[in-house]
Amino acid sequence: MKDMTVQTAEQEWKVPDQTEPLLSGLMPLTGASFPPGRCVDYIGTLKDGAEKEIARAEYHYFRGEPETALQLSAKYLASPDMMIRLSASLLYVYSCISLGQTGQAGQVLSQLKNIILEFGVGGGGSFAAKAASFISGTAAVLLHLPFPDNALPICEMMDELPQGLRAFALYVFAHQMYLQGNFDKSVGIVEAALAMGGGCYPIPAVYLHLAAVMSYVANKRKEQAEQHLLAAWRIALPDGLIEGFGEHHGLMGGMLEAVIKPAWPVEFRKIIGITYRFSDGWRRIHNPETGNHVTDDLTTTEFSVAMLAARGWTNQEIGEHMKISINTVKAHVAQAMRKLNVENRKKLKEYLLP
Repeated sequence: MKDMTVQTAEQEWKVPDQTEPLLSGLMPLTGASFPPGRCVDYIGTLKDGAEKEIARAEYHYFRGEPETALQLSAKYLASPDMMIRLSASLLYVYSCISLGQTGQAGQVLSQLKNIILEFGVGGGGSFAAKAASFISGTAAVLLHLPFPDNALPICEMMDELPQGLRAFALYVFAHQMYLQGNFDKSVGIVEAALAMGGGCYPIPAVYLHLAAVMSYVANKRKEQAEQHLLAAWRIALPDGLIEGFGEHHGLMGGMLEAVIKPAWPVEFRKIIGITYRFSDGWRRIHNPETGNHVTDDLTTTEFSVAMLAARGWTNQEIGEHMKISINTVKAHVAQAMRKLNVENRKKLKEYLLP
């Protein structure tokens, strides 16, 4: 039987050296290196003030506690410190989405775009415009929205970011490649980022591994997908940083059902709760902005089965992967097609896949 235990190895965790780049101060916890299980201890080392409060907001958001993250980040939306203000803005947007407060999320997204226009990125632009480009671009990619006009591409801002946020930026870039159907390039970005030290930063590492799961599943490479999923899980679980698993549930094609649910049923139920909550807000932002209607009618299991069917998996492959019978697979596919009002798998693919 496969070893499903989760361990931390604090003695092997090394904080890499790094210089002080232009955009230091953004998302202080996301860019931090700490041993899994020591997130709260790390926050305790920060000086009291706005940066520590933002780190606390990040901690609660990534734990799937958007109410607390919203309260903490809202206080800094007008901060005179641009790095604090922009960090608060991203956390506020995503917390609002998780809580169904999409009107407020849309307002802050618009403010981010205005910062880019106000400070400009032409000819190199200012640090404020570059920081706003990173935050606004990150939000757009993860919400599957058009990249903001006049914003610098994520890949062009790498040198301006501290090492930990550079790893998170590479996750955003990998996610962007996944959305474009370039799965091999997405995996290549992830593997390179992890090889270059991205795994030393727990939050970016979790998201990098989840991006790899998405693309490996799309390429029917289940073993590699499972390896990355368990790697993400071992990093996230000691601190309860499970938000990303809920956010990416539908894109991972039943991997949570196949791997996490049998061994960690309690945590799996929490993740599904995050998925339903986040997906509802995500659709309220995504559908009006893009004009593409993404349904809210499917259950998480129906969506996972339908995504695999749309990617060309057979009923038998889906059943073996998700540990359900072929008849159950057929029932889920039929129910999904009925709810989506599509007639066959070709139409299902056109509906679900970019």
